Amino acid sequence: MYKGIVKLSYRKIIDASSRTAWDTFVFNDTHLEFYMQAQRLDPEGKYFTFRQLRDNLGHADQLQYLTSTAAIGYIRQLNDLVPDVANQSGKTCLPFKQFRFEIIDSHLEDKSQHRIAIWFYSEPLTWIDTVGNQLLIAYGDKTDDLTAGQEIETDLIPLSPFLSISHFSPPAHPANQFFNGHAYATGSPNLPR
Repeated sequence: MYKGIVKLSYRKIIDASSRTAWDTFVFNDTHLEFYMQAQRLDPEGKYFTFRQLRDNLGHADQLQYLTSTAAIGYIRQLNDLVPDVANQSGKTCLPFKQFRFEIIDSHLEDKSQHRIAIWFYSEPLTWIDTVGNQLLIAYGDKTDDLTAGQEIETDLIPLSPFLSISHFSPPAHPANQFFNGHAYATGSPNLPR
């Protein structure tokens, strides 16, 4: 029996210590966009940090969206695969369609304080089991195939920091057990022995 249908979320933090080329491009371009948009929102230049802007200007929360526009092109380069999350073979494998951009902190004049997060939300996965510290999954909703006792393609995704289950749907009939493609109610006298 499978555990249920899940969506995973991965929070990718990008800051001055990020070293990959993709991370560095996102870091530089989002800081530049933050700098330009903050000047537009605060033309008098009273505030220097994201926190100061947010605490003192009622409309500063729009900096989240405005700054995110600088990352969109880079996110498209990922070809709908969550970065940094690889299967047991070391291949990025987790499909996503939705993401959320977050400014953790930033500073207009001190770029080293710029810190963002991009939350990636996977497409639905069938969570079959947990093997050690890895999730045994199938891509998409494979409940009908599992119920019918059919073979399905699976993958192992190691649990890692910043990767979590963000959505969970239990099996339609959690009290049922499946044997050879047939459903039997738990406690049923018809269960195979």
